[in-house]
Amino acid sequence: MNRTPSPASRRDIQGLRALAVLAVVGAHAAGWPRGGFVGVDVFFVISGFLITGLLLREVETTGRVSLARFYGRRARRLLPAAVVVLALTVGAGFLVFNAVVAERTLHDAVWSALFAANWHFAAAGTDYFHATDAASALQHFWSLSVEEQFYLVWPGVVMLSLLLLPVAARRGRRGRLTVAGIAAVIVLASLLWAASQTTSEATVAYFSTLTRAWELGAGALLAAAAPLLARIPRLVGGVMGWLGLAGIVAAFAVIDPAAGGFPAPWAALPVAATALVLAGGVGGDPRHRHLFPLTNPVSVFVGDMSYSLYLWHFPVIVLGSVVLAGREGALWLTLGAIAVLSLATYLIVEQPLRYAPLPPRAADAAETDPSEPIAPRPPAAVAAAPTSPEPRVMAQPRVVATRPAGWTPGTRYYPGSPRPRPAADRVIEPVLADPDPEPVVVPIVAPEETPGTQEDVGRSAWKAWRARFGTQIALASSGLGIAALTAVLVAQSIFGAPVIGPLTPPSEAQGGGGDDPVAAVQSELAAAASAMQWPSLSPSLDTVIARGSADNPARDCFAPDVAPDAGRCSWGSEQAGTRIYLVGDSTAMAYAPAFKKMAEDSGGAIRVTTVGLYGCRFTEVAVQNDGAGVMAACEQRKADVRAMVLADAPNIVVMSDAYTLGHTPDGQDLSAETLIASQQAEAAGYGAPGRIVHLAPPPEGADLARCYSPLTSPYDCASAVSPTWQQMEALAERAAAASGDHAISSLPFSCWEGVCPAFAGSLPVKYDQTHLSVPFAEHIAPILRAELAAAGLL
Repeated sequence: MNRTPSPASRRDIQGLRALAVLAVVGAHAAGWPRGGFVGVDVFFVISGFLITGLLLREVETTGRVSLARFYGRRARRLLPAAVVVLALTVGAGFLVFNAVVAERTLHDAVWSALFAANWHFAAAGTDYFHATDAASALQHFWSLSVEEQFYLVWPGVVMLSLLLLPVAARRGRRGRLTVAGIAAVIVLASLLWAASQTTSEATVAYFSTLTRAWELGAGALLAAAAPLLARIPRLVGGVMGWLGLAGIVAAFAVIDPAAGGFPAPWAALPVAATALVLAGGVGGDPRHRHLFPLTNPVSVFVGDMSYSLYLWHFPVIVLGSVVLAGREGALWLTLGAIAVLSLATYLIVEQPLRYAPLPPRAADAAETDPSEPIAPRPPAAVAAAPTSPEPRVMAQPRVVATRPAGWTPGTRYYPGSPRPRPAADRVIEPVLADPDPEPVVVPIVAPEETPGTQEDVGRSAWKAWRARFGTQIALASSGLGIAALTAVLVAQSIFGAPVIGPLTPPSEAQGGGGDDPVAAVQSELAAAASAMQWPSLSPSLDTVIARGSADNPARDCFAPDVAPDAGRCSWGSEQAGTRIYLVGDSTAMAYAPAFKKMAEDSGGAIRVTTVGLYGCRFTEVAVQNDGAGVMAACEQRKADVRAMVLADAPNIVVMSDAYTLGHTPDGQDLSAETLIASQQAEAAGYGAPGRIVHLAPPPEGADLARCYSPLTSPYDCASAVSPTWQQMEALAERAAAASGDHAISSLPFSCWEGVCPAFAGSLPVKYDQTHLSVPFAEHIAPILRAELAAAGLL
């Protein structure tokens, strides 16, 4: 039988965890290192390696896998800290976020608790109207869900596959070969699927368990090959470790999250690099002192608390982006809060509950269950001890050193020296059987139970637990209280005044607009820009954010799964003398309520038809969009709308598309000039020269889901006009003038003096960063009619 001894807790693995979690925190909090998000891929490989190694050692020891014990250990390891973070994040969300985001956070927490956060966020990311929502405070739970799904499925796969083998075979080389074969199939199938889905559905590919399984499978392959890897010479293993470390750092530096190609093929770099470190260290000294960037005490400690660090970093970053928006030192305050909460959770929750004594029956099961890969019970003299200074780590003993009688420190022995004395003089050191590392705490049980023994054992176990963790919990709790008090004092010092002062509009802007609709709206926008507190809006921002596009009467006229229908998507009298078509992407859809009101208020003079497809630029060149079903329907929808326009020959065709840059489906970047020229080319196919109106979309606003909350002011949601928007509007105006068509700017009803507030009068302007709310779109109908009349089209 070819067995691999249970390895000691490998310091290099803890260092890898530290490197990975710090890279993830840095990337999310400060944007550096840019590719730090691949630290998650490092964790995936480590998890596959450690969990598979644990399962194989249990099989080799007992001939089977105890699923109950495995899931029990995972629960004690993962659930306490996760539940604390979920609960506190949801509670903080209702204090910090607006009502919509707070409820969404609660919803996200439920998905996270059900180990399905990755599928939930994948679905949200492919929903066109939610793809640009502010990042959830719990979005990082997607990777934990992938690992938890692996934990749920993989032990059963290993157990069932090995049941087909005789007991002796499954405990030997054939058992490892069987597991390695299954892991290899998973790696190959998952990698091929990842390569395919990354190209077609990048968002789903990023979150999907099916496209990430190969990373966990790579770690499983390493664990199955451990007996072979243990033969690697230490010098070669050391070189492999350094090469792997360099590869991980290189991945942080060269992988760009905006460049595409992730998880396939780019995830192969951090996965392969992590595999090098793990493989190179199988046969070496567990301390791996040569790999000092990973094995120094600081790295090991950060690795020990990496789980709590990962749990806390994203909620603190997202909550801090609301509370500390625009404040000086926000980054350092955020990082400090992450460190304090993570350390407190590690010392007060994660460690103590992980090693808390089990109830008597559970303790008996834990000690007698043969599936636990621990050493036999210690000698009776030790087992009968009434108390223990700390919970014992039961594991296979490892011979550390043997010395001849009379040995003195400093003496070196060479081949040929006197042989060691028998085992009685050997120094024994316990070795952790689970390199997670997760020592098993077993209450001390007397070999022969007498009445009251179980009770005494329970008291002894708790006494040992309190001796180990009592002071730690007390000190950590006190430190957390001091940190909270310090945070309150710091908050009082930095929140004394708003980041910017109120914007004071000139007196002419403060007055009413009379009969001029543009002047009236400008006056409302100016007042909003100078508001010091959120006014009472009707409908409220919470309402319009929650409803989104659901109240838009033309929503189905722009949906990818509903065929365009001129009858269903038209408003106004069929005998109207002026027929207007509004076409384009979702910005055109957001204008639809304005044109609908224009037709209904025209006394039968105007009929409006609104058709298009959200996410689909009405340009001659295809512009990539990841919304579900958008790209599959885009080209056909443009052709259908073109045919409708040619058949109806309307008096006016209004086109509106997003003024943002983009790229083709094959990844070619599209400039502002190319996009505007391509929109002009699409318009030329409507056969309406001189009757085309290019209506600019509103400038992209602030992220309402993040900036609007009980703790913020209107200043936090005021935005400026982006240079890209300005460039594209100027190009559209020049192109329209050159072709004899027309262009209408949205600035007069969106912004005042270059500042675009979140509301005007008593109405929310938008329900997200881009799209007008239905009430405000109806509010600006007179402006659009006046603009068309000024162009001589009405």
